Amino acid sequence: MATLTVRQAAERLGIGYSTLKHWIYRGSVRTTRTAGGHHRIAEAEVERLLARTDATPARARSRATGGGVLVRISGRNRLQGIVDEVRREGLVAQVRLRIGDQWLTAVITRDALDELGLRRGDEATALIKATEVMIAKEAPRDDKSARTSRAN
Repeated sequence: MATLTVRQAAERLGIGYSTLKHWIYRGSVRTTRTAGGHHRIAEAEVERLLARTDATPARARSRATGGGVLVRISGRNRLQGIVDEVRREGLVAQVRLRIGDQWLTAVITRDALDELGLRRGDEATALIKATEVMIAKEAPRDDKSARTSRAN
């Protein structure tokens, strides 16, 4: 039975190392201990956790089969995740990545999808290039504005 380090398991699950350690200490994750006292997590336990979050486990794929390795890129906005869903329609495809407990959806050309060979469960990285980023926060409603909006 193959086991993973906490760091490897956290990466596979798409969560932070400290989050997984917290789950271990809380007793939510079954582990074994090495002679040195380090936690190890069985592949089956990682699969159980992925199933619990309605996710598909990553397939073990050789990096050499892709035809090339991405060595460096100037973009810094990279989000690594697991392909949760792939839809093809005409010339375009929709790819949904699970990144931790959130999802990111990208629309790409069907040719790009075929070239990447993406399938559900594959590991993939979203590279985000944007000239603007907007952040919003819902404003708290005070009683006065609530009465005014109800009266109108």
